[in-house]
Amino acid sequence: MSVVEIGKPAPRFELYDQSENLYRLSDCLGRWVVLFFYPKDNTPGCTAEVCDFNYEYDGLQTLQVELLGISTDSRQSHQKFAEKHQLKFPILSDREGRVALAYGSLFRLGPFKVAKRDSFIINPQGDIAAIYRSVKAKGHGRFMYEELQKIMAGG
Repeated sequence: MSVVEIGKPAPRFELYDQSENLYRLSDCLGRWVVLFFYPKDNTPGCTAEVCDFNYEYDGLQTLQVELLGISTDSRQSHQKFAEKHQLKFPILSDREGRVALAYGSLFRLGPFKVAKRDSFIINPQGDIAAIYRSVKAKGHGRFMYEELQKIMAGG
């Protein structure tokens, strides 16, 4: 497992979203990325977090930021979840937990694997600009929007 650190390259990945579109981190080079991991679709905390990011999506778009959510749920689960909450951004399926593991965001409980509630800001060069571990679900989208504005402004 690689160690994820500020200033180091973000672990690369290829994952499918709820609409079966393939997303590669390498395709995001040249743009800022907010990458957030969450444990499970349709649970109270995760729904609050994802909907909070959905609310902030337009603001992130004005900053030309790519927003990507990741959990270990299936694409089918993500599709229902995205439709139910009218999500404007992709949520990626990491069924094997490989990407979550690469980011140090995988929790194992026996045979079960879920992503921890962690978030990352990745700069346009593909390096980790900020790491947020064990975040609070409610208000996290707004917090990340504000943090990103500070980082982009150089502060």
